[in-house]
Amino acid sequence: MSDTDGPGNVLFVVMDTVRQSHLSVYGYDRPTTPNLEDFADDARVFEEAVAPAPWTLPVHASLFTGLYPTQHGATQENPYLEGATTLAESLSAAGYATACYSSNAWITPYTNLADGFDDQDNFFQVMPGDLLSGPLSKIWKTMNDNDTLRSVADRLVELGNTAHEYFAESGGGDTKTPEIVDRVQEFVEDSEERGDEWFSFINLMDAHLPYHPPEAFADEFAPGVDSTAVCQNSKEFNSGARDIDDDEWEAIQGLYDAEIAHIDHHLGRLFDWLQETGRWEDTLVVVCADHGELFGEHGLYGHEFGIYDPLVNVPLMVKHPEVDAERDTETQVELQDLYHTVLDHAGVEADAGGEPFDRARSLLDADYREFASVDAPRGAESRFAAHDDGELDDYAFVDYHRPVVELNQLESKASAAGIELDTDSRFYSRMRAGRRTDGKYIRNERIADEAYRLDTDPDELDDLVGDDDEVIAATEDALVTFESEMDGEWDDVTDEDVLDDMGDEAKDRLSDLGYIE
Repeated sequence: MSDTDGPGNVLFVVMDTVRQSHLSVYGYDRPTTPNLEDFADDARVFEEAVAPAPWTLPVHASLFTGLYPTQHGATQENPYLEGATTLAESLSAAGYATACYSSNAWITPYTNLADGFDDQDNFFQVMPGDLLSGPLSKIWKTMNDNDTLRSVADRLVELGNTAHEYFAESGGGDTKTPEIVDRVQEFVEDSEERGDEWFSFINLMDAHLPYHPPEAFADEFAPGVDSTAVCQNSKEFNSGARDIDDDEWEAIQGLYDAEIAHIDHHLGRLFDWLQETGRWEDTLVVVCADHGELFGEHGLYGHEFGIYDPLVNVPLMVKHPEVDAERDTETQVELQDLYHTVLDHAGVEADAGGEPFDRARSLLDADYREFASVDAPRGAESRFAAHDDGELDDYAFVDYHRPVVELNQLESKASAAGIELDTDSRFYSRMRAGRRTDGKYIRNERIADEAYRLDTDPDELDDLVGDDDEVIAATEDALVTFESEMDGEWDDVTDEDVLDDMGDEAKDRLSDLGYIE
């Protein structure tokens, strides 16, 4: 541990699906985040933070374990975190009060992402968190795995999805943020009454499709836009079943901005309360996104089927007494390093089975990302030999598994429109990337690789694969090293259909979770 050893309280905020370029604190020309702009006066604002995947489950599993997706195994192909000790479990074992509040259906006891949290609620209208915990969680999983009971589970999920769409359109589905902030305040007060340090993790879903912002925010950022009239299903566009013109893209992004502004409003309320009650100074506050969103770039809508920078170069802001408040345009951060940063702040070692604390991965340490200067912790899975040789200090890696989560819905939309999808396309591809601040190399499983100079081509439009570029060559070499640590380049599935080696039960579980139709 560094000289900043705790104990100390932790507020960890994930703004789900929030793209860096749509935040005014990052220079966006619309005032979406005035409260985060104020927060930046106390925090370090990182411009080069990289998510390990472009969707919720593997990113949160990485945040909670400090591991890459291939290492922790909670991926598109296996929608559970299994056999891992989480950050919350380590903090709870050390005496922390822990809580997780979210309206994201992935962050529940069903996927094991809620392990270690003393109090949790996913604020899901039809099946609240209490229903998916304890013995009832096991009953639910048993229903999914039993052919006879599956029809009952299917019907429950169908009803749940219908209700979610209804509540969303009436302003109730994506506006659980006020209740989440209220619950955090209650949790903090209750924890301190018991004399406990606290760790509060929240995921705010406003900016995830569908976009139906509260009226006051819609009036400011999307005046006159009928949120029920624009395309709110990314699979319709991605499959080719639906076109979106420039005016509709503008309307969609206006609704998205309104949702972000709603998040910012309530974060401001929470931050003000922490300051007014004297809790602010000694609390580690982390604000980030798990991934971003695409609005037609590269022919894609949403956050599937690509690992371009609008999806994986995410906002990250960290407030800590020992971290200088400034804008950092140079330090590349991997989001899973926040696991080590929280352990460092709390002065807590990982509990049995957890990824050991690594000083070189703590943002609070002067030797952050200088792996050769810091001894590798015994048993650390995310420490590679190339790290110890100082060869990967400047690189981050993205690890996107076969997109089975979205494929059923995509194929359904395509089929309804009489469109046949090409299985040798990005829709069926695993993807990995090596990234540094000036370059990126993307390994695609079923389509050609891609490479971009981010310093001169931030929109990733000029593919440099095959060109004689030193930055691209070095980044590809780093990716090859990463892949060698991760057991290769998917050779075992090169000539197989993307779903052939997945059992029916695993595919059914994905559907039952309510994330796909």
